[in-house]
Amino acid sequence: MNIIWLALMCISIIIAIFTGRVNELTGAMFDAGKSAVEVSLYLLGIVSIWLGIVKILEEAGLIGRISKFFTPVIARIFHLPDDHPAISSITLNILANFFGLGNAATPMGIKAMQDLQTLNNKPDEVSDAMMLFIVINTASIQMIPFTVIGVLAAYGGTNPSAIVVPTLITTALLAATGISVLLAFRKVFK
Repeated sequence: MNIIWLALMCISIIIAIFTGRVNELTGAMFDAGKSAVEVSLYLLGIVSIWLGIVKILEEAGLIGRISKFFTPVIARIFHLPDDHPAISSITLNILANFFGLGNAATPMGIKAMQDLQTLNNKPDEVSDAMMLFIVINTASIQMIPFTVIGVLAAYGGTNPSAIVVPTLITTALLAATGISVLLAFRKVFK
């Protein structure tokens, strides 16, 4: 991937030199760098708020209650014991993705995979529960995509929340398709 990016930059510079648009290329590079930093800081704020909320929920004991509420569903879907710590990690990851906070979901996803690994009889292979979690996590069903809304708002979008319904439909279809393909592959290859 680095080679592709390097090739694209070199081609852009060569074309800019031959077309006499080096000043425009330089200006665009600095503008893009400035925008990248601004959006990164904006997204950092969103992720920080979410992680702070999660910490508050954890300290208040609400994460345990939320996990207990979802325990029957998560335990059944992933074939987990009712008291396993993976249930909390999976629940928090799915909730973070549900609210469109993919970056904040990453640490919880890593924790969920570590928790699922404790139940894995073959440590060198991915378990069925881990595969299912990867599919669900990658599909990232989103009801309120806060990150996308934040980016659209940061760039002056006139109606940033217009993305909500299409995102919900698309991510739900993606999750259903991914799970269906996973289950089909399990039947074919087991």
